[in-house]
Amino acid sequence: MGIPMVRNLLNKGFSVCVYNRTREKEKELIKLGASSACSLQHLSQVSELVITMITDDEAVEQVYNGLLADPSPGTLMIDMSTVGTQISKKLAKDCRAKGVRFLEAKVSGSVKPAEEGQLVIMAGGEMKDYQQALPVFETLGKSSSHIGEVGIASAAKLCLNYFLALTMQGLAETALFAQRLGIDTADMLNLVNESALGSGITRLKSQTILSNDFSPAFALKHITKDLRLVQKEGMPFPLFNPLLATFQTAFQMGYGEEDAIGIIRFLDKHGSGFKTPGSLNKAISRQSIR
Repeated sequence: MGIPMVRNLLNKGFSVCVYNRTREKEKELIKLGASSACSLQHLSQVSELVITMITDDEAVEQVYNGLLADPSPGTLMIDMSTVGTQISKKLAKDCRAKGVRFLEAKVSGSVKPAEEGQLVIMAGGEMKDYQQALPVFETLGKSSSHIGEVGIASAAKLCLNYFLALTMQGLAETALFAQRLGIDTADMLNLVNESALGSGITRLKSQTILSNDFSPAFALKHITKDLRLVQKEGMPFPLFNPLLATFQTAFQMGYGEEDAIGIIRFLDKHGSGFKTPGSLNKAISRQSIR
């Protein structure tokens, strides 16, 4: 779980025990009143509810191997990581085999919503487990909902992040196209945001573009990873392959540590000459033939 989220729980009076594979990251939270587990196994033995938020499928599985070494019976494990649907289902199965419960609770929102307790939370699993976790979700988010069995929330998060990537690239391409037509970038972005096209994400990322500060709120490397997960789920539609190719190429060319809207810098420098790889073009052609 991110530091701002833990901070919000502590501020609301929750008793929190933390464990981070990079132990240095625990220090701020310990100063704020959190205790520290000596291991993942220890964490799952002293907690009624364990929340994980980790980068990718492989890391999540590694962490759960530790958590499930010898957990207290009946512990509720909640995974907030953005992972594939099959990983979530496997975690649920592994938890059942160890006599503990599992809930997936995926979040929409980056650094600022996390700091302000304004995340949107979508959960999959047993309703009774969701109800037990609801006080935590109400602290971390502005809304939460139980939308089905394990796997459904992971799928919903991937759908949201696909739309997020489309929006990021669409905003970037619009701003660059406007520049080439002689339109001031600030004027163009203002028109986008004042029109029916404007949204929370276009307004937020317009500020990033205009400030030319691409410090990551949600890093390009992470949205690229999420698009690869979307690919694994079998995304069949024609915009997906060129979108993935663009973000993946930007990542490979060194833009991964920038904010995801840093795709505008990649497109500005390489977009005119950037071609969708041949294999992806063939896939797009097959889709259009169908």
